Amino acid sequence: FVAFPFEDIYIDKRHILHTLTKKEQKIVFYFALLTASLGIGGIRSIVCPLSAYNLEDCGLKELLSFFNWFYWLVNLNSAVIFVSISYIQQSVARNLGFLIPLVSVLMAMITIHMVRGEMIYKPKTESSLLTTFGVIASALKTCCMRYRYFSGSVTNWLDHAKENYGGQYSETQVESTKALTRLFPLYAFQILYRTCIMQIPSGYYLQTMNSNLHFSGYVLPVAAMNVISIVPLLILVPILECINSCLFSSKDSRHFPTIYIVVGQLSAALSVMVAGFSEIHRKHFPRVEQTLSEEVLLVSSMPCFHLAPQYILLGVAEALVTPSCK
Repeated sequence: FVAFPFEDIYIDKRHILHTLTKKEQKIVFYFALLTASLGIGGIRSIVCPLSAYNLEDCGLKELLSFFNWFYWLVNLNSAVIFVSISYIQQSVARNLGFLIPLVSVLMAMITIHMVRGEMIYKPKTESSLLTTFGVIASALKTCCMRYRYFSGSVTNWLDHAKENYGGQYSETQVESTKALTRLFPLYAFQILYRTCIMQIPSGYYLQTMNSNLHFSGYVLPVAAMNVISIVPLLILVPILECINSCLFSSKDSRHFPTIYIVVGQLSAALSVMVAGFSEIHRKHFPRVEQTLSEEVLLVSSMPCFHLAPQYILLGVAEALVTPSCK
């Protein structure tokens, strides 16, 4: 809602809805970005696990299948949104592009309120995150106090946090923390992977905006290029489901999600590398004038579809990495 005052909104040519200065408009706009990021962070960390609570007793194959189709539906919805809202915002009415998501969110909040009784989940009373930090701190403290026994009877330094080794945590809590610490390298690579993925709404969009968007007499919305990265996911998920049904019958099925993650992260890195070469290639084309949102820009005459390979590679990465990491 607060994105509206970023630019003047006219009722007609004589009346303006607000009289904010440019500085005040920027303050309001950046506050809107902050609230949007907080909202996205909350939705991504809650909605997906909430959907999977009923699958706690399922096997690896069922979990991977669930998340494959979960993200398939999410991206199918995203494809429709990127085409429709971006077209409306660029070619019909810019402010209507803000109004549609606002109304959608309000409708979602009303719907969630109506079915809140079916969505309540009572987690364990103790905080797993605090327990993890507590186990690590207790193990480090015990190691420092009894350093000469570090290489003695324990096989892992976290075992010092166990009650039978002088710590204050149970066997189950320590073993769970040990399993979590094995995932730290994966989390570190996930940060680099998300850095590549976030190039779509930043660097890739800038590349697209500065390329020729004309196609058969129409000016393509910049955000519509994101559909090119969604199409591989929509195609790959059914194929991966067929592959999983065959592979998970073998004994080494636990290694396949790891293989998907590694291949997907390599695809993301390759996408960024291709984007770099595309940028060099784009600058060799002569400049032409292009009108976007009633502003005339000097852009490269290179067709925006020359950027399709980098979008496709990033879509392949999303199809392989995101469901497997969940």
